[in-house]
Amino acid sequence: MSSDNKKIGGEFGEVRANIDVEALTTYLLKNVKTLRGPIDVKQFKVIWTEKSNPTYFLTDASKTKFVLRKKPAGELISNTAHQVEREYTMLRALHRHNTNPSTPPAQQVPVPEPIILCEDKSIIGTPFYVMEFVDGRIFTDTTMPEVSAQDRRECWLSIIAALAAPWLNIPPLPSACPPFAPSSDYFPRQMRSLGRVSSAQAAVVDLDTKRPIGDIPYYDELMAWYRKNLPDEKKTGLRIVHGDYKLDNFIFHPTENRVLAILDWELCTLGSPLADFAHLTIPWSIRPTDMQVDPDRPFMGGAFKGAPEKQPIPLEDLEREYCCLTNQPYPIKDIVFARSWGGVIAQGIAARVARKQASSERAYTYAQAFPLYGKVAKNVIEESGSSVGPREKL
Repeated sequence: MSSDNKKIGGEFGEVRANIDVEALTTYLLKNVKTLRGPIDVKQFKVIWTEKSNPTYFLTDASKTKFVLRKKPAGELISNTAHQVEREYTMLRALHRHNTNPSTPPAQQVPVPEPIILCEDKSIIGTPFYVMEFVDGRIFTDTTMPEVSAQDRRECWLSIIAALAAPWLNIPPLPSACPPFAPSSDYFPRQMRSLGRVSSAQAAVVDLDTKRPIGDIPYYDELMAWYRKNLPDEKKTGLRIVHGDYKLDNFIFHPTENRVLAILDWELCTLGSPLADFAHLTIPWSIRPTDMQVDPDRPFMGGAFKGAPEKQPIPLEDLEREYCCLTNQPYPIKDIVFARSWGGVIAQGIAARVARKQASSERAYTYAQAFPLYGKVAKNVIEESGSSVGPREKL
């Protein structure tokens, strides 16, 4: 148990993406009987899923705290992004699972309780939803310098346990999962989706520099390798996939090293659970030299500080724990494919930053790294002993 009571993460301040507080208050007081007016509105700075959708900290007259998530203002690049409606639906399904009397505590998936979804754009300009506020620690640096070595290890093992919960305990059936999830293989589906949106994202012009974002480096070569090395997803079957399973999407207990809530379910679907494990462990495949834009100015994105050997727990330990909890053999056969794939999907953040639709105060650091993710994805493959061949047309 951690003895460090210092507040870690969860900072909020003045509203940057303005909303009509009067209209919001009127709507919530009418539709959420537990709220008491007036409602104070602040905006989270980095965490609480802040990089894609504007996220707000609400406090009502009784000092009860809530969180509001909305779509960004303006025309969106892709209709598959910023799906707060999907996120709310998934949270509601998981909360229903958690509160079912037949679900023991060990089989619950830690998520905030969803309160209300509003799809009426006339209230604050875009659809939004409100959920409970979960107070706790949110780390943005995978090396977790704020806590002791033992705390770091326990926190990371708790993340693995949280990842195993939906796979083991929730059957991928309509009664347990939302209706939006397809039943086809996950990775081929994701490849087709990226092919549809990548060209549109590449063409987005940065409003400041007037230059387009550009293509994912090594895109054609990587896609050719992926097509030839697709995992056999029948081994695990369709399971709930979070879609953005990474450190700053977890809220840890204020003093105990366990996950209280998993945030940011806007990309959730059914598919290969290996995708989430691979995405979580990408920092173990990234070296400081990979994330260097300029020789004199190393990239300092919080999720990628430190070389793999400086991470708080060996990657092998995480993979063994994951295999143990999910009853599969170690080492994981298709982990190279999955981890490489996780390195090519940062283009969307860069495009949102270019159009001023990424709401995090640090979203620009992720956009800064975008040109380098293709290199990282390629390195993951080549360091495994395989090779990414010459450019092939799609």
